[in-house]
Formats: sequence, C-alpha cells, structure tokens
Amino acid sequence: MDIDQAILTIIEAEAIRDQATLLERLAEQGFELTQPTLSRHLGKLSIRKQNGRYRVTQEPVAVLPRIDLALVPPNLIVLKTDPGHGQMLALHLDKRQPAGMAGTVAGDDTIFIACDAGVSLETLRERVLDVFGRS
Repeated sequence: MDIDQAILTIIEAEAIRDQATLLERLAEQGFELTQPTLSRHLGKLSIRKQNGRYRVTQEPVAVLPRIDLALVPPNLIVLKTDPGHGQMLALHLDKRQPAGMAGTVAGDDTIFIACDAGVSLETLRERVLDVFGRS
C-alpha cells in the first residue's frame, strides 16, 4: 500500500480530527513523514477538514473557455474566447503578468494584449498560453 492509499484508508475508517493524529496512524503503518509533506498529500487527494474531521471533498473542476490567439504585428495579440469570458481571462493575465506583456484591454469575448518593445509576438504568445496551461 502506498502513502496515498494509506491516508484514504485511515480517514475512511476513523474520524481523524487533526494532522497529528493522522501522522500517528501513518507511523503505526510504517509511514514516517513530516507535517508539511502530509499537507501536500492531503491537498493532492482533495482531503479537507469538514465538520471537525478530514474527508475527501469533490473540488469543482475548472473548465477554461475556448482560447484562440491571433498575432497582429507589430505588437498586438488578439485573444478570442467564449462570450462573457473576456474580462475574467484578462484579469487572470494581468495578475500573472507574463514577461513581455505591456497590458490588456478586454471586452465581452475579445482581449487585446499589447506586447512590450523588444519581445517577439511569438514569444509572448507562448507565455500567454502557458498562463492558461495550454500549449
């Protein structure tokens, strides 16, 4: 049994109320790990504390809208998306601020992305796609 399966088995069989208790139960099964490592495993397994005990939770799956990029030389990228998503995606880009991006202007389903001088549009295009986990 691996560590993840052991964690799942323990929290299903017993009302675990804190990480110290979970660490003890894991140690009884031969798994020695630190609290930060345990926290990472809990996050990976979507285990959260609910009503005073650890449980597997179902996190909502984020579905990104369609993203189409067009390069408009010399320094503009036009991002087309689904209606109603332009401003949300622009805000996400502005917060992540990929290197070479001067700024954004967003509408309902379109974002203009200005490229800094000296950065190629293709380089910025790749960085924008990386922000959204796309290639």
